[in-house]
Amino acid sequence: MTAPEARARSVRLREPERRLLLVAGDILAALAGAAVALALWGTFDYLGPTVEFVRARAAWFLFLPLLWPLFMVNLYDVHRAASLRDTVRGIFLAAAGGAVLYLVFYFLQEGSLARRGILYFLASTTMVTLAWRALYIRIFTAPAFMRRVLIVGAGLGGMTLLRLYGQIWPRPFLLLGFIDDDPQKWNDKIEELSVLGGAAELLGIVDSTGATDLIVAIQGEMHGAMFQSLLDAQERGVEISRLAVVYEELLGRLPIEHLEADWLLRSFVDELRVSSLYLLGKRLIDIAGALLGLLALAVLLPWVALAILMDSGRPIFYRQARLGQGGRPYNVIKLRTMRQDAEADGQARWAESGDPRMTRVGRFLRRTHLDEFPQFWNVLLGSMSLVGPRPERPGLVADLEEKIPFYRARLLVKPGVTGWAQVNYGKGASVEGSAEKLEFDLYYIKHRSLWMDLRIVLRTIGAVFGFKGV
Repeated sequence: MTAPEARARSVRLREPERRLLLVAGDILAALAGAAVALALWGTFDYLGPTVEFVRARAAWFLFLPLLWPLFMVNLYDVHRAASLRDTVRGIFLAAAGGAVLYLVFYFLQEGSLARRGILYFLASTTMVTLAWRALYIRIFTAPAFMRRVLIVGAGLGGMTLLRLYGQIWPRPFLLLGFIDDDPQKWNDKIEELSVLGGAAELLGIVDSTGATDLIVAIQGEMHGAMFQSLLDAQERGVEISRLAVVYEELLGRLPIEHLEADWLLRSFVDELRVSSLYLLGKRLIDIAGALLGLLALAVLLPWVALAILMDSGRPIFYRQARLGQGGRPYNVIKLRTMRQDAEADGQARWAESGDPRMTRVGRFLRRTHLDEFPQFWNVLLGSMSLVGPRPERPGLVADLEEKIPFYRARLLVKPGVTGWAQVNYGKGASVEGSAEKLEFDLYYIKHRSLWMDLRIVLRTIGAVFGFKGV
């Protein structure tokens, strides 16, 4: 069998395909768990797993397998899904989240849901999902299902991709070597990865190595011979990807140091347009979420206010100028977590983890994100959204715009109480940290959807219950 024929028959699972496989497998595992739970429930309660029993007592069981993937949302990061340790931890956290949600409904309407049925479902689904995910790790992360990649371009872009590859474990694909037209680089090694040849040798190298993918990391001008060789390789079934696209897939962020203004205009701004239906749905969700958040704040506020007063006195709330969509200023509302003289000179400063200006109660409020709850009022008024880039102060924005490329682009959408950068990175308490956060923010703006917003909200809820605030 020739190399092109082998490539045609090989199974190459990309990130979206792996994610779809994981979701489908989890739903099937939950369906199997529900079937086992119904059998156990009917048998041990002496009701018999009959159609009448299901119709009368357990019709809501049909919805449980559809809810299970929502609790598993953190494990649809394909890199985390390839780690057995993260997988086991994530599955047990999903089961714990399901148990907490059940208790909320149970005590709201006591006796409405049977305890044994839920216990059987969570236990059986957890076991079946563990078995399925272990099988996924064993089979679908094996070399036979991984892409075999050559990097085209051994310059700055190729080095960036190689450095990124070295930071990710488990490995997302198999790297075979570099292709570069500079003869001086041929047969050299860059961090143990060889430069195998140039455009003229590309097809032969593809065949000899069994490469399935080429990642183009050339940032300058591409010679015609290289372009033609890439087209010839594509005709043989080799998949061609650009560095920026692979960077997005691997990290969930945009590579601002490797983007140029024309790319931003052609790709980012063109894809920024979203449907009116999305904007309407997002606003309705914002209103509903804000009302729920303000209701929770009303319940907790007397106790939180008393704790703040006893710890550090007044005020309980504080207002601070932030920049919203389009650079329009507004006042954000939060519970006070720092001393009254935290910025006595009026100079804006980064808030850091373990900040000495933080009060004892303030540290707890930040760890649980309770200090953010008054922002739901900003969401209700429309100056913020539930999901979006973190709002920044005007002084910091002006400084960061001078130091970070494309920083102003994050103001194209409303700021959010939570966001893609917050759940993946946290707070950027430096110029370097803000640049990294910006890459996540731009990725969210480019790919935003109601499903992505839901994923971010669910991950934020997990962070709140996990006490992972800063």
